[in-house]
Amino acid sequence: MSTLLAIDWTATAVKAGQFVLSFSIIVVLHEMGHFLPAKWFKCRVEKFYLFFNPWFSLFKKKVGETEYGLGWVPFGGYVKISGMVDESMDKEQMKQPPQPWEFRSKPAWQRLIIMVGGVVVNLILGFIIYAMMLWYWGESYVPTNKFTYGIATDSLAQSIGLRDGDKMTGVDGKYIDKFRKIPLEVILKDAKTFNIERDGQPMNIAIPDDFAGKLVSYKAINFIDLRVPNTPIDSVGPENPAGKIGLQKGDKIVSINNTPIVYYQDYLRMMKQSKGKSIALGIQRGKDTLSKTAAIGNDGILGIYVQPDLNKMFEVKNIEYSFFQSFPAGYRKSVETLESYWLQLKLLFSKKVKTSESLGSVISIGKMFPSRWDWESFWGLTAFFSLVLALMNILPIPALDGGHALFTLIEMITGRKPSDKFMEYAQMVGMILLLGLMAYALGLDIFRVVKDLF
Repeated sequence: MSTLLAIDWTATAVKAGQFVLSFSIIVVLHEMGHFLPAKWFKCRVEKFYLFFNPWFSLFKKKVGETEYGLGWVPFGGYVKISGMVDESMDKEQMKQPPQPWEFRSKPAWQRLIIMVGGVVVNLILGFIIYAMMLWYWGESYVPTNKFTYGIATDSLAQSIGLRDGDKMTGVDGKYIDKFRKIPLEVILKDAKTFNIERDGQPMNIAIPDDFAGKLVSYKAINFIDLRVPNTPIDSVGPENPAGKIGLQKGDKIVSINNTPIVYYQDYLRMMKQSKGKSIALGIQRGKDTLSKTAAIGNDGILGIYVQPDLNKMFEVKNIEYSFFQSFPAGYRKSVETLESYWLQLKLLFSKKVKTSESLGSVISIGKMFPSRWDWESFWGLTAFFSLVLALMNILPIPALDGGHALFTLIEMITGRKPSDKFMEYAQMVGMILLLGLMAYALGLDIFRVVKDLF
């Protein structure tokens, strides 16, 4: 019971809410990409569902010939098109003679358009979201050569020789202006050397061959980060340890267990070491210095939020885009995202990464959302997942859109259509593989959650 009470349920609910809304947008529009061309080509669409509905539905309503519904298993969605071998595995319908309104009666080119419609919609959605984000928020970042206080490092970065305060000057001799791209250079492009400046002296830090695999295995993409000075508290969670001991907005934590907190990363490091312990806090409130003691749960959360004003601390590069400029910029960002994820998929099949350490399910996806509702993060993750769904769905695997499209392309080239029986077996094999992979990923995530709690 104490373990469950230690969980920040408010933050968990916010993460879950963002995940469900984002996933719903992506899935509904993906299925709409199948639904609309099916209707245009006079196919009968029997069902349109958000989430899967084995045994029962949370909601359903029939409008015309189509049943619209909400399932209870949040792993996707589907449209059931008459005469198509799909997730429903409706073999009885396939035994009947083809009807004019059925998918299997349509020309191959029409079936191909119906099949790839969902992928096309997800690609367009990701592109449009990125473009509109750039138009509305623009792009802001601290250039790598403007890190006044250097970098903050975790234990993995320190294990290869990097230190807090180092200034990153390049990777394999190449300067990278956008700091967030540096981990990708290591993971995806097999970088060999970090070029740094330490105490005014240039140095090279060798990157071990197994380092990229460790970054993925430990999910340590932020093994180096922008080192940010300690700042006052912006808000306090009233039900968290910080709220219970009376911390307030504007307070500044200056020490933990008599260790000075100079940088925000010092605070994060100390909290990680304080899971399940009581800690002594030195608090600066106005001109006064207070002492507080807080009992930290197993989650290592004190319950404060800070919002450092980077514009006051660093030389920030702000790029604004007009409405029309945002479209080519959004396109470039979409292409970069797809290229990056494709390289990560290839990395999974290399010897550098263990699939069991990098694979995740909806639980891992949900954890990526911030613990406070942030529309910029929400839309950024929605665009990312939409593009990822498009890439995954177009893979030539039976039961995925790419598998159906592949068989249709073969038919168009050879003039020979695969038999319904072959399509049924291919669909069955694909479904078993996908369900097995989903169950494995979910099991890994459940194991990780239990391990973190206990």
